[in-house]
Amino acid sequence: MDVSERIAFLSAEIDRHNHRYYVLDAPTINDADYDRLFRELQALETANPQLLRSDSPTQRVGAAPLAEFVSVTHASPMLSLNNAFGDDEVAAFDRRVREGLAVDDDTVEVAYSAEPKFDGLAVGLSYRHGIFVQGATRGDGITGEDITVNLRTLRSIPLRLLPGDSAWPEQLEVRGEVLMLRRDFERLNQRQRAAGEKEFVNPRNAAAGSLRQLDPRITASRPLRFFAYGVGFADGGELPETHSALLDRLAAWGLPVASERRRVHGLTGLLAYHADIGRRRANLPYDIDGVVYKVDDRAAQQRLGFISRAPRFAIAHKFPAEEAVTQLLDISVQVGRTGALTPVARLAPVFVGGVTVTNATLHNEDEIRRKDVRVGDSVVVRRAGDVIPEVVRVLVDQRPATSQPFVMPMTCPVCGSAAARSDDEAVSRCTGGLYCPAQCKQAVLHFASRRAMDIEGLGDKLVDQLVDQHIVRTPADLYRLGLLSLVALDRLAEKSANNLLAAIEKSKQTTLARFIYALGIRNVGESTARDLARHFGSLDRLLTADVGQLQQVPDVGPVVAESIRLFCAEPHNQEAIAQLRAAGVHWQEGDATAPVGGPLSGKVFVLTGTLPTLSRDSASQLIQSAGGKVSGSVSKKTDFLLAGDEAGNKLDKARGLGVTIIDEAQLRTLLANAPMETTTDD
Repeated sequence: MDVSERIAFLSAEIDRHNHRYYVLDAPTINDADYDRLFRELQALETANPQLLRSDSPTQRVGAAPLAEFVSVTHASPMLSLNNAFGDDEVAAFDRRVREGLAVDDDTVEVAYSAEPKFDGLAVGLSYRHGIFVQGATRGDGITGEDITVNLRTLRSIPLRLLPGDSAWPEQLEVRGEVLMLRRDFERLNQRQRAAGEKEFVNPRNAAAGSLRQLDPRITASRPLRFFAYGVGFADGGELPETHSALLDRLAAWGLPVASERRRVHGLTGLLAYHADIGRRRANLPYDIDGVVYKVDDRAAQQRLGFISRAPRFAIAHKFPAEEAVTQLLDISVQVGRTGALTPVARLAPVFVGGVTVTNATLHNEDEIRRKDVRVGDSVVVRRAGDVIPEVVRVLVDQRPATSQPFVMPMTCPVCGSAAARSDDEAVSRCTGGLYCPAQCKQAVLHFASRRAMDIEGLGDKLVDQLVDQHIVRTPADLYRLGLLSLVALDRLAEKSANNLLAAIEKSKQTTLARFIYALGIRNVGESTARDLARHFGSLDRLLTADVGQLQQVPDVGPVVAESIRLFCAEPHNQEAIAQLRAAGVHWQEGDATAPVGGPLSGKVFVLTGTLPTLSRDSASQLIQSAGGKVSGSVSKKTDFLLAGDEAGNKLDKARGLGVTIIDEAQLRTLLANAPMETTTDD
């Protein structure tokens, strides 16, 4: 046997042992013998570099750390699944499938492929002529991150597919999940504790964090596994006619698949499988949060198609969230980025759903009253959707005799501004939007946004630094920034700092409408800001207007009027506005910011989809400059839906309401004020 033959033999042997150990969980060789084979292969490849192949078992680790992940566009979208939480929702799914496939005979049951729903990180593996060439995360479903070098470190992923009993497609993308077995997770945390390092919260977080390391050596040190659940793309070969047979084919090619998968029939089979896996859930080697049902016939899957970003032929049947009992030690109130005051339960630590929980959301004041939650209570805690902890109910029979009902604060616990709750909301909000430190980042980002003060170059990361380092506390502080304070920030060179200062200086000259919008008053969008500027003509008149005067503005009802009044009446906001004026921000008062008349005066437009030549912003500006209004949602008040390619649910709603649907060419006709026949058809 010459060197090349020996290398080929050793590679095949090591791949076979990897498959038996990591996929079949049935090793036939001890670690010492495996290491001997591996070291021999390494030595031969080192001595004969011309014989080193990219799919060699020795090439799983060793790539240099990455500077960043590169984006990858999936060959076909990686869609998410709709969820079912009860038997009735599964029954509705089965009924929709039967209707979609025109199965009218009640004695005929649809065949489904059922399998566990892994609790890991979804990835796609691309093979060319059986060789692994690229791997990517799901990302947003259209574009993911290239994590090929990290995925190559997973020994459960074959770098070369096994021959199986059928030829591979020339190009094949396998979809699956990267996760960590429970036993491996425990061992990893034991190592973390021994090294004095932070432990991981649960297997999913550990798997996701390990897979997205820029240094593949870190990924290689973590015990990650891969399980395939389908094919996203195939070209140049025949695939089985059913999904269950497809999973068998993937297994024959050396890809791990869930051994708990099963082919079932009809609603009875679906529910029986869910109940069976639910009983076995605690004893499975990995965490799952439900099961997945897919119509087994792949041709039927194509006939059923997709709705929005989910397939009609599949659904995830989730398990009920896990619950535990603990004591509620205190109730604190957090202030969110938009000023919402959220009560949070501080709990005695309790392990639930694979995580130690110490805090849980109480949602709002109404929920606290409905559940009668009090400090000192014994409470049932659930991880809602297996993610967000929440208090489900109180064990009233265990309540201390000295307990008192909880009362929401009347002022913001962060800045002391008045807290207000409108009649149409369950949430109380801090009214000190321009002043409150908890809202500072959101307020500054909104203030600087393109449709507000249009400060180019002031993005999320820079605002984070400015606020976190206490350089900016209110929007007025932007106009006090100097070159030295900016160049001291991370990743901001002198040229970029000068450009930002120039953009800030330029923003001082604005319009009253833009300034009103930039203030971030709740319920006041661009259109309402323009109406307010046109109606009052002066900021001072707006600041002193009462609810009755505000409701004289078109489309300003009681809720919006009250939001404006509360904002303008808050002394902290008045001071912040005075500081902005003192910093030199100015506008011309008394002039309308958009024509009162115009060919589109009084007409309400909603935009959806991609237009041929106009961006949505450009189209909106054209409509508004002609006197029209742009809304974000379709309603009975909508006059026109401007629809482009890949229009979403707004198109269906517009059709249902009889709204006139137009394209870009018809919009230009309207702008020219020429007669045009309209239709509610696409």
